[in-house]
Amino acid sequence: MSEIILEAKDIFKSFYKTKEQKLNILKGVSLQVVRGKISIIVGASGAGKSTLLHILSGLDNADSGEVKLNGTDISNLSDEKLSSLRNQKIGFVFQFHHLLPEFVAAENIAIPLMINGEPKQKALQRAEELLELVGLSDRANHKPSELSGGEQQRVAVARALANNPDIIFADEPTGNLDSANSELLHKLFVELKEKLGITFLVVTHNPQLVNLGDKVFEMKDGVIH
Repeated sequence: MSEIILEAKDIFKSFYKTKEQKLNILKGVSLQVVRGKISIIVGASGAGKSTLLHILSGLDNADSGEVKLNGTDISNLSDEKLSSLRNQKIGFVFQFHHLLPEFVAAENIAIPLMINGEPKQKALQRAEELLELVGLSDRANHKPSELSGGEQQRVAVARALANNPDIIFADEPTGNLDSANSELLHKLFVELKEKLGITFLVVTHNPQLVNLGDKVFEMKDGVIH
């Protein structure tokens, strides 16, 4: 198994602000992400970090270039195959937790498993195990509104782990958290890397999280330095 889990070559992406005005966001980005490590992308606001993360994770398409996950070029996959790959191989943690308000924590984690065909009982059992892993086994039956911001984000991490992904993409995961909860989340990422060998690719402004990264990519003017 290659130690490179994710590879991007010459990624270009632009948007049209108006019919005449074209914004070149990514200008030939290439990078390699090593399996079982925490890689961090930093850079000023508007540098294209989130756009790059969305392309690397298959949520968006590049104008040109290629993205390979575990050796598979995801750039040309059909929507159906890409959707299946995201569900089975990729976990996501965003700045906002995106938990479903009407479901309790365990159900929020179980839903991706049930979408993947797991029976409800088995999915909920797996959810309980994941809640224990993120230190929230006593919060299984709490709705998101009954959880603190830090707890909501840890449930979101547990949900990202539900289908045993090969890689977790995190976009400003501590952006809405205070420093104490940010630190708890950072420790959790390191624990998951060490215990489970999870690969993380994280976009962040948080200097503490940057310090925990095994590899830091700096984005500037649409390229990686």
